[in-house]
Amino acid sequence: MPKLLNPTSFKAISHFIARRRKTVNKSIFPLRNAASCTATETTKEMVTLIVATTTDPASINPANALLAMPGWDPSPSCLQDMKGFANGGGGVRVLLHSRGIVEEDDLDRRWEEATGERVDEVIFLSKHTAVSNRPALTVHPIGIPHLREGEAGPQGGKPGWAAPPSPRIGPWLRHLKKLAQAHNMVPEFEITLEGTHHGPVTNTPTMFLEIDIVERFGLLREHSPVLCKYRKDGVWVGHLLSGYSLPMEDPNQSKAGTNAKDTKDIGGTWKHAIKAAFEATQSAFPGGEVIAHLDQKSFKSWQKNAITTFLGEQNIKIGKPNDFY
Repeated sequence: MPKLLNPTSFKAISHFIARRRKTVNKSIFPLRNAASCTATETTKEMVTLIVATTTDPASINPANALLAMPGWDPSPSCLQDMKGFANGGGGVRVLLHSRGIVEEDDLDRRWEEATGERVDEVIFLSKHTAVSNRPALTVHPIGIPHLREGEAGPQGGKPGWAAPPSPRIGPWLRHLKKLAQAHNMVPEFEITLEGTHHGPVTNTPTMFLEIDIVERFGLLREHSPVLCKYRKDGVWVGHLLSGYSLPMEDPNQSKAGTNAKDTKDIGGTWKHAIKAAFEATQSAFPGGEVIAHLDQKSFKSWQKNAITTFLGEQNIKIGKPNDFY
């Protein structure tokens, strides 16, 4: 029986994103053709797309709180029966649809094809659910890179795929921690970076922001204005692969042996999951340095040997503590 590996994550250090974002300033992109659904090369702008579903109060309530702020106007989404909103020249769009939050694939591509505006980031507003039922404020990248072609993801996505992680994940995680501490939500609430999981399919830097629980504290209006802030401080976080996302066959039941130095003899989709997560992170931070962080205390010796060997074969640097702090 295959054994599952414990978490490892990919992180992009701070100078990575700083170099990427120097050439993009959303304030220089004014809103044009807001009443038109015609897409032409001359109308393309770079926008952040915030997506919510009307079927889930945990998704639509934060979106409504954001839209209640000054400066928002209806804008044709040109996507079936979805509703779109624009905030003038701010470069942010809100898209509301009536299906499950993980069910509408390729919204970044479809928005560009319909409006002529190029989406450079997608933020999904969603509820958080956990087996523990502990209330939480969470953020995470998306993808199901560990699944084989033909396997069905339980919550959308495409087998073997991982979306580029949003550059706001790390800063938003720190913001959620400060928010919870300022309002005495700790230790009742858990502030966490969740592992990479589920869909929908996107090919643009993406994150899920799960902040629905703060409605109980009357904080929706407080945090909504900062949805599209927090981009250039500290460490930038990429994909986090939890144990179930790195299935490895136990070498004691194969010819690989307990040292597991020959990675080709260790079955499972773990190598593809690592490569997909690394390449997606790399695509989100072009020109930057991407390094891997391993939770080595959670590994068995053969797991650590196999992961370390494979990362070396792929020329992926394993970070040391000083690389992250």
